[in-house]
Order: sequence, then structure tokens, then C-alpha cells
Amino acid sequence: MTSCVIYGIKNCDTMKKARSLLEQMPVKVKFHDYRVDGVPVDVLRQAMAVLGYEKLINQRGTTWRALPDSEKNIVDAEAALTLMQQHPAVIKRPLLQRGDQFLLGFDAGLYQQFCL
Repeated sequence: MTSCVIYGIKNCDTMKKARSLLEQMPVKVKFHDYRVDGVPVDVLRQAMAVLGYEKLINQRGTTWRALPDSEKNIVDAEAALTLMQQHPAVIKRPLLQRGDQFLLGFDAGLYQQFCL
């Protein structure tokens, strides 16, 4: 059976949809809540290597909009990592991991392909 980890925040509506879909699939899924379990730096580094740090930061969310301009000036992966550790809600979600592969965002069709 395939095993995946989904990273995000429990109360996020998109996360709820993603988790609901995954529960219906024949896949073993572990949920990692950034607010409860912390931000896994090693996983974020792996995801940045695959997806690019720019894609991991949600610039549409309320957390991003509330940040001072000085914190929004992300010039490299280390600055992005620091920001994501300090403000986990700026990490785009859901982030789905299967082995060394990552899928960002929610798309039911892609989840079917990615997890099965």
C-alpha cells in the first residue's frame, strides 16, 4: 500500500477537502499539522529542491498580506525557509509527499495519479 504524508493546517478548508479525498483512497496517509507538529525543515528543504521555494510561499493568504514588507523580501531559499518557520501559515497547502516526490495544492485528479 502506498504511503503519503500531507502537510498543512487542520482548519484550512482546502486541507479538509484533500484529507477527505485521501481517506477514500486505498492509501496510508499521515497528517502533519504545522501548528501542532511544527515545520519539518528537512521536508521543506526537499520540497524546495523539487518545487522551488517560490512555489511554497502562499502570497495570496491573509498571513502574507499582514507581513511587513521587510519580511516579504525573499531573496533565496534560506530566507524563504526562515519565513516559513516563523510563519507556517504562509506555506502553500496542502503539501503532499510520497517518498522524494511532492505535490503542492489540491487537485483531485492529480491526487489519484500521485498516490496510487
